[in-house]
Amino acid sequence: MSSMQPIVPKVSLTEQVTTMIRAAIVSGEMKPEEHYSAIAIAEKLGVSRTPVREALQLLEKEGIVTVAKNRGVRVNQISLDDIVEVFQVRLAVEPQAAARGVLNASDADIRTLTELHQRMLQIGETGDGRATLEADKQFHLYLLGLAGNAKLDAIISELRNLVLAHGQTTIPQARTSQELAGDRMNSSRPSPSVTRRRRPPRCATTSCAPPSC
Repeated sequence: MSSMQPIVPKVSLTEQVTTMIRAAIVSGEMKPEEHYSAIAIAEKLGVSRTPVREALQLLEKEGIVTVAKNRGVRVNQISLDDIVEVFQVRLAVEPQAAARGVLNASDADIRTLTELHQRMLQIGETGDGRATLEADKQFHLYLLGLAGNAKLDAIISELRNLVLAHGQTTIPQARTSQELAGDRMNSSRPSPSVTRRRRPPRCATTSCAPPSC
């Protein structure tokens, strides 16, 4: 089944078109280094060219595609070095945000994190690497979002989208989906059940300082 299906306007058309194009790239329907027509994409999705242009501009900003005048749009192929650089940036900013998110998490947040964590592990067992990366992204963006820093959320989401769109094709067979999910079980970061025990009482605002450990 094609990833790019006609859509029914509900909220922002641009947001929906962006999601559809990104899904087509993640699934491999839109391949790196090939050129695609914005008009053809618009016709396939059943929308005007305006939201398609806006979606492509957003994806170009993320480094996922390149829009060339009179040549359409090309899906970028990124290197292993690019992936490594993305992870270096994430390692510099995500741990502190995650720590603050843990401090701010309510009981309802902990339940949601537990559900997302279990879903990530279950998907990891299916062998679907792309779906595992998507589930991993959902879990971590929720946790990092609890830090209450909208600008940081936007940066991290953009970096994760780049890896999600290209990571599986850039380094094929490098990691299995079980290993990707298993990293979350064996990492030094506490699991959602542990963070609940470690979260200090009455700490529910972003003014709380992150733990020293």
